[in-house]
Amino acid sequence: MQLQTDLTYLSLESERKIAENERFRTFLSGFELDELDKMVFQINEIIEPKIDCTICGNCCKTLMINVEPSEAERLADHLNMPLEKFDAQYIEKSDHSDRRIVNCIPCHFLSENKCTVYEYRFDGCREFPALHKPMFKKRLFTIFMHYGRCPIIYNVVEQLKAEVSFQ
Repeated sequence: MQLQTDLTYLSLESERKIAENERFRTFLSGFELDELDKMVFQINEIIEPKIDCTICGNCCKTLMINVEPSEAERLADHLNMPLEKFDAQYIEKSDHSDRRIVNCIPCHFLSENKCTVYEYRFDGCREFPALHKPMFKKRLFTIFMHYGRCPIIYNVVEQLKAEVSFQ
């Protein structure tokens, strides 16, 4: 399988395959959680190392990142910045909940497609696209939300379709 990494292509294919991907999500409901996780893990282990995220950086350019208080503290400490100043400069807090997000898209910490705080980055960034995590089947909505945005997700899903003989 030739890997697709062109973001314009992925976006167009995502739109073109909306109905197909809805059928695929339904098709995947017939698989056991562990069985599906095992397949996704194996495919991801092959595909993820072949795609250089620093060439793409689309997640950092387009995603809203949730931030836990401990993550903000970790990064504020790294930047030698008081937490209150860090929050004021980089975090938006919801008026209606405890939810906190990075207040800028693209991310403040992205420079030339590289994270300037990589070792201290937020957990959501650290785990994305999370294809190494169990419960793939329970995250299908999110997976397909990012299908046209992330080359790793796109290619893993397309390879999964091939391996399970999805029509």
